[in-house]
Amino acid sequence: MTLTVRAAQPSYVVLPRDITDKPTVFAFLTTHFARIGEEVWRQRILDGKVHWRDGSLIALDTAYRPMARVYYYREVPIETKVPFEEHILFQDDNVILAYKPHFLPVTPSGNYVNECLVHRLRLRTGIDTIAPAHRLDRETAGVILMTIQPETRHLYHQLFVDDAIRKDYQAIAKLPPEIIEQYQKGCLTLPQHWTVKNRMQPGEPSFTMQVVEGEANSHSEISLVAIKDDLGLFHLSPITGKTHQLRVHMLSLGMPLLNDRFYPNLLPKGPDNIATPLKLMAQRLRFIDPVSGIRHDIQCSGFEF
Repeated sequence: MTLTVRAAQPSYVVLPRDITDKPTVFAFLTTHFARIGEEVWRQRILDGKVHWRDGSLIALDTAYRPMARVYYYREVPIETKVPFEEHILFQDDNVILAYKPHFLPVTPSGNYVNECLVHRLRLRTGIDTIAPAHRLDRETAGVILMTIQPETRHLYHQLFVDDAIRKDYQAIAKLPPEIIEQYQKGCLTLPQHWTVKNRMQPGEPSFTMQVVEGEANSHSEISLVAIKDDLGLFHLSPITGKTHQLRVHMLSLGMPLLNDRFYPNLLPKGPDNIATPLKLMAQRLRFIDPVSGIRHDIQCSGFEF
């Protein structure tokens, strides 16, 4: 297969310290990224598309160096285009707070190499050091914090470790019949609030998450704030940051998010339906900038409801 789209920015992998059976970088790459295939890696190396951090090229017989970074360029036959635009909501010398649209990944992944928020922002600003401070699922839209200066990036990561940043989401979900009935009878007062704490771990397949027995490792605060027909508008605050946490917590309440392709049932892999995005929005981000001292409170438009 002829590869036609190459990432403009390299990805990298750190060579693990404890691997001793791979004499060359080539041998490691073909095993670690087995799905890509040995011949693809061979050609990438021969074409000069694999290198060390200082830019020096890696050859087929280059020796394995534990803990060194190997840089390479992702390639795909045809890249999926995302027909929605990102927006910069705030920018200074240290950070960019941006709006990420539905379906756009934050960094290169899968069939997306240049169609990602990082690359779009680098092109828009001319700043090649932009990198995300946290995750936001490809299916989720909303506000995300991007860092600019590599030497201060760790200070923004620490905000999440120290629980010093507040994230607020909006979501739309289908309501169970008992809630609709109570609301129609005038027996339900809004907002309704739930505190959800449970234990989450990877499910099957491993890119999904599930609730299991055991000590809670996830915590969300969820409020139902409006009802329209059989749908509810929710405000959600994730106290912890597990993968798919809000989606799984809403499912655990019996109210899976509208247009969720993973929960409650994993739908077959296929092209995105841009007319039915996941109804989950990272609507607000609040924190004190550890470098500038600015008190940020950045919001994007929520869902029409």
